[in-house]
Amino acid sequence: MPAANGREALAYLKGGGQAQAILLDLRMPIMDGWAFRRAQRADPAIASIPVIVLSGVADLEGMRDLDAASTFNKPVSLPEMAGAVRRLVDSDAGSFRA
Repeated sequence: MPAANGREALAYLKGGGQAQAILLDLRMPIMDGWAFRRAQRADPAIASIPVIVLSGVADLEGMRDLDAASTFNKPVSLPEMAGAVRRLVDSDAGSFRA
């Protein structure tokens, strides 16, 4: 389910919406990806949903602090990102890192 911002995504997930993985852009309006990830990690009901970060932010070290399953700098290679999503969904999410 696409969400225009982090607040919309949280409302969906907290409202019972399901997700096997989250593709997260760090620069979104209303609630950015950093704030979304903090809120997601603080909520035990949705904290375990793995996240793939997509961003134009050049701070790779800061992105590592997000504890994402995978990170991609923009522009993103669609085949590489699709492969990461496929591996994540097909694997034990807790052990996947790309």
